[in-house]
Amino acid sequence: MATFFENREIVVPGQLLAEGRYRSSFGTYVSADDEVFSALVGLAELRGNTVRVVPLHGVYIPREGDRVIGTITFVAGNNWKVDIGGPYGASLHANNALRKPYDDDISKYYDVGDVIAAEVATYDRTTGPYLSMKGRGLRKLKGGTIVEVSPAKIPRVIGRKGSMINMIKDKLDIQAMVGQNGRIWIRGGDLDSLQIAKKAFKMVAEQSHTKNLTDRVAQMIDEELAKLHENDENEETEETSALEDGEEVEDEEEMEEVNEE
Repeated sequence: MATFFENREIVVPGQLLAEGRYRSSFGTYVSADDEVFSALVGLAELRGNTVRVVPLHGVYIPREGDRVIGTITFVAGNNWKVDIGGPYGASLHANNALRKPYDDDISKYYDVGDVIAAEVATYDRTTGPYLSMKGRGLRKLKGGTIVEVSPAKIPRVIGRKGSMINMIKDKLDIQAMVGQNGRIWIRGGDLDSLQIAKKAFKMVAEQSHTKNLTDRVAQMIDEELAKLHENDENEETEETSALEDGEEVEDEEEMEEVNEE
């Protein structure tokens, strides 16, 4: 058994990655001689005895079990049409989203423009993906905003055991849900915190191939929060000075009035 790459090395299609009793995963294929090759341009990773390649760029290709964030685009009978990005429109049947009995007018529950978190229940290239909302955390997402990154960057956005996404949520005190289709829903905190969160996710997407990224993103967030704190202090100082100047002027005016009397 042997591998022929360093972890997170950029590889190209046809490049030999490993030979022997390694498992071929996403972005790779295996030959009859148990040789694992890259099928994509991307970052090669070895986890246990599994070899995979994370593409540097690419559109979202659904897979069963994926959690996705989508927008309702059409309501027809007992079905919703859902935009989940990529080349495929998705369908969601009321039976996979609502408890029976439900109203004939399903737009009462989810209407055009609503944002939902759902799961890819089945997927076929000829019919497109079918979604389900019967699972933990799958629901209509109220309020908040959506940040879009390349679907290929989502594993880095999540980080090892959620290290990256949890760090960003904790530092900025926000809620966030990550879809495998490259959409990140964020809500909470104030406007400044949401802007910093957007900057953090963009930074992760742009620098996903670099080392110590979690530490550098954390440092960026700390610096941005320190700037906000400094600005708040300066504004308070200016307001206090303005009040004190006003009081001095009033005192001088009172003194002048007394002298005139």
